Amino acid sequence: MLELAIVLVLVLLNGVFALSELAVVSARRSRLRTMAAAGHPGARAALALATDPGRFLSTVQIGITLVGILAGAFSGAALGGRLAAWLAGLGWPTAVADPVGFGAVVALVTYLSIVVGELVPKRLALRNAEGVACAVAPFMSGLTRVAAPTAWLLDVSANLIFRLLGRAEEPEERVTEGDVRAVVADAERTGGIEGVEHRMIAGVLRLGDRRVRAVMTPRGEVDWIDAAAGSEAARAVVLRSPHSRLPVGDGSQDATVGVVRSRELLPALLRGEAPDVRTMAKRAPVVPDTADALDVLSILREAEVPMALVHDEYGHFQGVITPTDLTEAIVGAFRADIDPGDEPMAVERSDKSSLLAGWMPVDEMGEHLHIALPVERGYETVAGFVLHATGRLPRVGEAVEAQGWRFEVMDLDGRRIDKVLAAPVQPGVAGGAAPFFLPAWGRCASNRGTVNANRRLAGGFRAVGVLDGRLKLFDSDRGGPVQSLGRFGDHP
Repeated sequence: MLELAIVLVLVLLNGVFALSELAVVSARRSRLRTMAAAGHPGARAALALATDPGRFLSTVQIGITLVGILAGAFSGAALGGRLAAWLAGLGWPTAVADPVGFGAVVALVTYLSIVVGELVPKRLALRNAEGVACAVAPFMSGLTRVAAPTAWLLDVSANLIFRLLGRAEEPEERVTEGDVRAVVADAERTGGIEGVEHRMIAGVLRLGDRRVRAVMTPRGEVDWIDAAAGSEAARAVVLRSPHSRLPVGDGSQDATVGVVRSRELLPALLRGEAPDVRTMAKRAPVVPDTADALDVLSILREAEVPMALVHDEYGHFQGVITPTDLTEAIVGAFRADIDPGDEPMAVERSDKSSLLAGWMPVDEMGEHLHIALPVERGYETVAGFVLHATGRLPRVGEAVEAQGWRFEVMDLDGRRIDKVLAAPVQPGVAGGAAPFFLPAWGRCASNRGTVNANRRLAGGFRAVGVLDGRLKLFDSDRGGPVQSLGRFGDHP
């Protein structure tokens, strides 16, 4: 019975080593730092093991190896012999009793080692890695100090092999934005946070990836006062505009001199006076349209007026950005700010297609359609996405395919793409009455060879598209197909 008790203790000890190893390796260091700062018992020891796991893993491996050797010795020599003798006493031949007894003991010990010594401890470690790591860290830290000489030798040997393989440095643990999104999504799914909290966190992360030009109120939608036009023109703008602050330009929007508050200007205008709008205007910060949207938030907090003027690299006025623009980018538009005539950003239809506004931010389009977009891109809206793909201003009815979706231009407002219909591409269906243009970064395959669509082709050809099931070259100057490349095929 003593031998059996020793084997069981060794199996349990193997489970402790397996539990400790997986818990410390799986524990998030950021979580351990938080627990250590809060004074959680064992958190500092667990963090020390997780930060420098070399000697800890060597100690664990020493323990598991010794336990395996001792368990094999006791089970095979002692328990196997006892079981073989018992079987021989029952009348079994010695030639049969010895291998059967030894094999039965090995099978039983192997089963216990796998279930009790590996599977159960590792599942426990995965369920609460940080908590288990804190619980076992003091014991494992002491054991690491006891086995320090041997662990040091094994650690140095492993590092030497890594150097020979060219991988001497261990990668630093980094938490990416994707990790944060995944954790937040899991927290909502398990009830840890509310859905509205998830949407707000996602909005903040999305805002961090946006440029100012994707959030600002564009130039064409900005109400402004022309200081050179006189008091009557200023009075008309103030009475017409719903905004409390208006940019003031000296002859043009590109010559903006500041921002004036409507309630400070309106009383004088209603009394028939002609106030000097230039002197009433307060200086507003000027930000480039390529600046990060989150950086503008700190600028607006320190500014004299909570409105920034957005200019491009050539100094041309592009629009304005306010705290309201940034807030709406995170939580969505407020109902009170939505005019009755405003159309929604996206309307999902019964056939799984979506009607998208041209001004819809392209990152929100990506989330709406569940498609990935390049981080570095030269466009910020759905309209810019279509323009980038076609390489020119498309006509109504023209379309482009990208990432399993067909984007068809439904409406133009002058030279601005107003509405785009996004529909999932049906497998095996290509072409139609209206041409659709392949992405500018793609390669187009036909039965006459492969054509690069991302460069200007000879003869002025600007785009490659599909019309009536045929792959064709389109000339932006002529406004239509000028050469057929053959039957439309696959285009990666």
